[in-house]
Amino acid sequence: MIRKIVVVSACILLAACANGTGVQDRVALPSPPPPGEPPSTIGLSAEALRAAFGTPAFVRKDGETEFWRYNGATCHAYFFLYKTNSILTVGHVETLPHGASIAADDSCLNALRLHPVPLPVS
Repeated sequence: MIRKIVVVSACILLAACANGTGVQDRVALPSPPPPGEPPSTIGLSAEALRAAFGTPAFVRKDGETEFWRYNGATCHAYFFLYKTNSILTVGHVETLPHGASIAADDSCLNALRLHPVPLPVS
């Protein structure tokens, strides 16, 4: 008798879980950054990038790809380096906040450089 009560209780509990009344939270994905790359950084070798920006705050290596992050007081830069002809080069750059017309903001990149270059006044 006790065994029947346990089996019936288990079935009732399973049925209650399977009724589909659970609430599912859905979060919208953020919009992608604008396309485009800053010409001053695309194609830089890892050595040239390190010479221009110093040692990154964070490096992640995934096979032949590397991700370098630089932190500034008001922005962050993310460099994606890929092996091309056995040389690690910058293939994509993003900043937070994003640039107005491309994914990387020139003023952010300039602020993170070891030796900032004059930017054109617009």
